[in-house]
Amino acid sequence: MKESRRRQVRTGFTMVELMAVLIILGLLAGVVVKNFVGQTEKAKVTTTKASLRQLASAVNQFYMDTNRYPTEDEGLYALVEQPSDVTNWQPGGYLDTTDVPPDGWNNEFIYELYPESGKPFVIKSLGADGQEGGEGYNADLLSTDR
Repeated sequence: MKESRRRQVRTGFTMVELMAVLIILGLLAGVVVKNFVGQTEKAKVTTTKASLRQLASAVNQFYMDTNRYPTEDEGLYALVEQPSDVTNWQPGGYLDTTDVPPDGWNNEFIYELYPESGKPFVIKSLGADGQEGGEGYNADLLSTDR
């Protein structure tokens, strides 16, 4: 007489298989998040640099029209609001907007007249941390940097 063996049919996953899948998904999610955050910060730096170039160009145009740079008290607002002592001001202002744009981190730019660099002016963004100095995304961005 032959012995018949019954096969047991296994359904579902073992705990080890489930843990392996969860670990793999966690690693993939970490890589995706790291790459996304890096690209977002990189885009903020690129946007800020473009704004610095636009503002520096507008300040230079202001100088060409008025024969003076905006004072530190007037700041970059002299590009969108006509100072009272200026007569040759460009109608509509020197920017395409009615307000001075913020940097990539939504902070105001800093305008300094005759900085230590010897240039006539500098426009600064204090980077991601909003404080002087720093490295990486926290580094200051200047209109005098090319």
